[in-house]
Amino acid sequence: MKSLLLSAYNHLEIADFPAPEAGPDEVLVRVEACGICGSDVHGYDGSSGRRIPPIVMGHEAAGTVAAVGASVKGYAVGDRVTFDSTVFCGSCVFCQRGDVNLCDNRQVIGVSCGDYRRHGAFAEYVAIPQRILYHLPDNLSFAEAAMLEATSVALHAVRVSQARGRETALVIGAGMIGLLTLQAARAVGCARVMIADIDASRLELARNIGAGEILDCSGAELVAKVLEATEGRGVDLAYEAVGRNETVNAAIDCARKGGTVTLIGNIQPEVSLPLQKVVTRQLRLQGSCASAGEYPQAMELIASGKIKVAPLITSIAPLEEGPSWFARLHAREPNLMKVILTP
Repeated sequence: MKSLLLSAYNHLEIADFPAPEAGPDEVLVRVEACGICGSDVHGYDGSSGRRIPPIVMGHEAAGTVAAVGASVKGYAVGDRVTFDSTVFCGSCVFCQRGDVNLCDNRQVIGVSCGDYRRHGAFAEYVAIPQRILYHLPDNLSFAEAAMLEATSVALHAVRVSQARGRETALVIGAGMIGLLTLQAARAVGCARVMIADIDASRLELARNIGAGEILDCSGAELVAKVLEATEGRGVDLAYEAVGRNETVNAAIDCARKGGTVTLIGNIQPEVSLPLQKVVTRQLRLQGSCASAGEYPQAMELIASGKIKVAPLITSIAPLEEGPSWFARLHAREPNLMKVILTP
């Protein structure tokens, strides 16, 4: 089969791979669409340490069933499907609690990190365990379905922040996850959601998906504007979707006393923490990792139009154009958001 192979850091090539075979509890999926995730771009240059070559990356995907394993039930050749990026064991204490994203034996499709190597969906075929597979509604295109993984990450962040509706929220970072978190917060009933960034093209995308309050600033200016907009109180929920020291600290400063700061971005491995502010203002710091069962909700919200993903898709391109698109994304070319490859 044809695949997009990361054979060395900063080098992708179209390569012939043996097509995988479906194990007893697996489904062989013919990949119709696979999105380039920001984590793939960080893996491309080796900065994340989680895409050790050689590896076929890609985990935001959808396709059709090409074969089913002997133990698989409920799926047939030709079914339209999508799948989670997290391969969980189903038996550890975290899986038994429903926290499959925290599985002790967790693997991620398209990742090689030293502990394991699991080839992904930048290929014509990929073998997927049935337990992470989902039937795809007919009213969702394969390109839209390639956005489900990122949407589920945003929905998970909103869920772990314990948003119940009517809150005032702030999203810092108008990248893919930030723009989806904005929509997810609105979808669960937050009364007011602001979004902040300093990239004009990303803020324009925020406007296109209906953001009502856009803050083109950062740092102290952002904090001042948020406090002014909330009569000095701060927001109930602050979502940090960048992962840098300055944005984490801004999120903390923008949260009201007793508020929640949910950390989604993780570019920097370590940040400084204003401990006295967190303690004396009784803030709740909540990490959010991947997703844990939000795929059905994501499908429903995209299908209903409550979460819009089409405006976030920059290009749908053949797999052969993958190397050039990775280079452009890595160079941070302006006006690029989600690129979807079609093996």
